[in-house]
Amino acid sequence: MDGTTPTLADPPAARPLLREAEPPPTASREVVAWLRSHTANAARGVLLIRPFTAADAGGGAAAPSAAQLLAVNTLLARVRYVVAASARRLAAAASGPPTPARLAEVQRLKAENGAIIADAERVWQFFWEILSQRQTFVAPMLLAADRIALDCYQGVWQGLGRARSIPSPPPFAFLESGIGPATYRRGVTMARIGRLPNPFPLVKLPYHRMVTPWTLGAVPHEVGHNLQADLGLWFAVPRALMRRFVREALPREVARIWVRWAKEIWADLISVLLIGPSYVGSLKDVVGRSPQEVALYSPAGVHPVPWLRVLIVLHLLGRIGFAAEAAAHRRAWLALYPAQLARSIPPPLRLTFARAVRATVDEICFRPSPQLGGKALAEVVRFRPQDQAICTEAARRVARGIDPGIVPERFLIAASRIAFDGRFAAPDVIARNVYEALGRR
Repeated sequence: MDGTTPTLADPPAARPLLREAEPPPTASREVVAWLRSHTANAARGVLLIRPFTAADAGGGAAAPSAAQLLAVNTLLARVRYVVAASARRLAAAASGPPTPARLAEVQRLKAENGAIIADAERVWQFFWEILSQRQTFVAPMLLAADRIALDCYQGVWQGLGRARSIPSPPPFAFLESGIGPATYRRGVTMARIGRLPNPFPLVKLPYHRMVTPWTLGAVPHEVGHNLQADLGLWFAVPRALMRRFVREALPREVARIWVRWAKEIWADLISVLLIGPSYVGSLKDVVGRSPQEVALYSPAGVHPVPWLRVLIVLHLLGRIGFAAEAAAHRRAWLALYPAQLARSIPPPLRLTFARAVRATVDEICFRPSPQLGGKALAEVVRFRPQDQAICTEAARRVARGIDPGIVPERFLIAASRIAFDGRFAAPDVIARNVYEALGRR
């Protein structure tokens, strides 16, 4: 479509109801049929973008919430307005005398309408596909991810220094194959939905992650991105980090790199605060690839160099009461990926790492923020040694198929990791019991 063609993101215009064009009787039968077919087809296109009901997602606990369905249907209503407006333009053009100029205009509008309907169908199909997953065998896993995500939100909101408006709707998980998880934040425009604003946080999970719940540290990480945005910290954190680096007299080229990494680091650090040492094991599973990949520096990358990324989260782990666990993870990481690999990292970045990681973790986690009600992030959400003891007890219960009790949903990620690392039960037993425990909530 050229620059003058309306898109789904264009604001809808209030118009009268669609009516079928009636070409004048002087037109040939074939032209009448052609015009009537195009106007009828365009009018029928509006009916394709129908709202969803709870039955479309199968009902039950795994179905989307009423707020989520309302948000989707509100967006689809906007899409229908655009499709209907296009059909009205086509009907109006087809209603006059079939002069060559008018027929050319109908042809143009027909092509425009076809492109709009195709875009609208893609929007509808995207939501239809992710809602339909709630009627399949992956529904219990998606429900578990939803409940973990909601618990992360609740844990943060309850710890704020003062009350804030409650975000709604909550996050929604869906299955999509690919290398790794991802998220679409609330309100961001998405190409997959016609560059319209995403109605609520979406957490994309590949199937290979869902069948290994001890790797689902990805859920608090992806939810962390949404928390940062919903808390108003999406831009505030990078700006604060740049100011901190200036005060620390760190090289500007180094500061720019860390600021580029800031959003991914924030998501990693809040994940440690949400599920503790178990996030480190999950992270190592993700970034522990070939030595070349682990030490690769990308000038445009938004993720820290994997070799450094693990060391960043270990710095926080040591500061919140898990020094022994942090040291053990560090020894294991350096045994797998020796320090010599760091030689491929740009020297200014490598040589300032110790100072930069201290400044970054301190600024993100231990400095009070107005967005957090005057608290520091590590005060808003805390994972303590006693929480690790709770997770360990829950791990033993999960391994035996016993109800883990009143532990927060996010702690069951840690429980599954502890059970897996400790070989408390076979991996398939751990996975089955974790999902059953989350499904009973």
